[in-house]
Amino acid sequence: MDFPVTFQIFGKTVLAHPVFETLGIFLGMRYYFYLKRKSPEKLSFRISAAVLIGATAGALLGSKLIGNLENPAVLFGDFSFKRFWTNNTIVGGLAFGLIGVEIAKKIVGHKESTGDLIVFPLILAIIIGRVGCFLTGVHEETYGLPTNSVFGMHLGDEYLRHPVALYEIAFLIFMWFELKMIGRKNKYVSGFLFKLFMLSYFSLRFLLDFIKPKIDIIGNLGTIQIVCLSMIIYYIYVLKTERNLIQPKNTITL
Repeated sequence: MDFPVTFQIFGKTVLAHPVFETLGIFLGMRYYFYLKRKSPEKLSFRISAAVLIGATAGALLGSKLIGNLENPAVLFGDFSFKRFWTNNTIVGGLAFGLIGVEIAKKIVGHKESTGDLIVFPLILAIIIGRVGCFLTGVHEETYGLPTNSVFGMHLGDEYLRHPVALYEIAFLIFMWFELKMIGRKNKYVSGFLFKLFMLSYFSLRFLLDFIKPKIDIIGNLGTIQIVCLSMIIYYIYVLKTERNLIQPKNTITL
């Protein structure tokens, strides 16, 4: 396979990454609305709209802010709006999307968790997006460090590199089946699956970034790892302080 993989769209050559990223968002949203129609827990239009707006605004801001803060010297020393707008990361999107949802819920006075329905659409969207990352190889900053391990692959230069996008896809597929099994037990409180997904995904990304090119910000941790570590601590604290994780009267329905 030759990297990067490109497509001809309306006479223009387009990298695989934005194509699969757009496809992932589209299919993820369609899957979310499908699950929402099937769910017995119906939210009012006011609450649904507030949550959607909060999640979208937070994710958009966070993905670009954290993506650009991976290299603070370039962001502050040679600012470019085009570079700022095109540089993003799912880690920032998830972290700030969560903040956006929580702010929106406080504004409309909604206290119940709204996260479980989005778990599997999120996993689907990320998997499809990571296919695009893999097909782009070293031509976008989603590749791994050189390695002599059996997993090393040529991704568009002379080095064998960790195919970190494939590692992430494999983990997400495993997580899909594990969370499905947990959800079918039908005994955990609403929001538990979402918290478990977030804790697992941020833990994965924290570890993966050790085998990706990065700029160290604190010690040997990059910006994404610092965000991941903050979210890991937050979710461990939340899960430890929530006493009623098992509550049959308020169960998850998948």
